[in-house]
Amino acid sequence: MKGLIFSVKRYSIHDGPGIRVTFFLKGCPLSCRWCHNPEGLSSEPEVVTRTDRVGDMEFYQNEQAGRYYSVGEILEIVEKERIFIQQSDGGVTFSGGEPLMQTPFLAEALKACMSHGFHTAVDTSGYCTADNLRKIIPFTGLFLFDIKHLDNEVHLQQTSVSNSLILGNLRILLDSGKDIILRIPVIPGMNDDPGHLSRLKEFINKIRQDNVKRISLLPYHAIGSSKYKRFKIHYRMNGIQPPSPQRMRELKDFFAETGIEVKIGG
Repeated sequence: MKGLIFSVKRYSIHDGPGIRVTFFLKGCPLSCRWCHNPEGLSSEPEVVTRTDRVGDMEFYQNEQAGRYYSVGEILEIVEKERIFIQQSDGGVTFSGGEPLMQTPFLAEALKACMSHGFHTAVDTSGYCTADNLRKIIPFTGLFLFDIKHLDNEVHLQQTSVSNSLILGNLRILLDSGKDIILRIPVIPGMNDDPGHLSRLKEFINKIRQDNVKRISLLPYHAIGSSKYKRFKIHYRMNGIQPPSPQRMRELKDFFAETGIEVKIGG
């Protein structure tokens, strides 16, 4: 069994505790306006052209976005980093795209990593069937779970999908007792207005359980905007400025009132 992966990040410190290896699985059912990984949207391998400029000269190079890995290859990569993972209490994270679009492979990879003694984490939008989610729960130590917007209509406009399935799956994870980090992307003009922020804090207070270990506030950034030209995708966030460090500190203090640890960034 093989899975389609578009990036492997070693020595990651933003995708769960400790030093980790993060595998980014290709394919995503969402179309978030602010997505910084457009190479993860398509569920098929892609060839894109990279343009490098030196003075007045332009050089073109084709790049493969996505290749298939077996579970054995996943283990080979992780084993090479075992000493760093163990010394830092780290592990392996599967991100995307949306990793649950490849549930059979994901489940096998998680099971193999766990059986070899590695802590496992899944970074998910929560948009998947409940059955698929339940298939990976036994092999996942930590879920990094996105909450983008509580209003269904706004969520639909900004991501192309409803949030009803996502919120239902969050309840499943809460009931499972698995460790959860709630990830909130802070997108100016989309989900950072006072009314929504107050609703979001109230929502977190209502669902709060011991297995919600942290809230991570992820400030919007435009670092991935250059990728859109290579993939011939229109970038829909032109003119949107990232939230200031002061604004992020204010939001950290705001959500700290829930009594849950809050961190800026992953």
